[in-house]
Amino acid sequence: MVKFVSEIFETQFEDIMIKEVNRLPNIKASILSVKRDTKKRAKNAAEKSRVRTASRKVLDAVSAGNAEEAKSLLRVACKTIDQAAANHVYHKNTAARKKSRLARRVNALG
Repeated sequence: MVKFVSEIFETQFEDIMIKEVNRLPNIKASILSVKRDTKKRAKNAAEKSRVRTASRKVLDAVSAGNAEEAKSLLRVACKTIDQAAANHVYHKNTAARKKSRLARRVNALG
């Protein structure tokens, strides 16, 4: 059977993530849930990192005093936060709070 490159990468990624688990359970369903949880944890960590990077860029522009750059970066950050909320990485209220706090900083520039 021929495997696609993505399938090969997926199995290698699973093996690496499973090795990080200290004790692997004996029950088949539990093993599968450990695999699923490690994939989900990695995806969520990447998504949160994207949100933090976008937020940091906005805050850097605000601290530098660049109002126009901050406004354009705020749009990008809001989109990133909304995508994370749509993927259930953040609760919708948490996403709204993050966007509101960034918008307050940008609007304070004038």
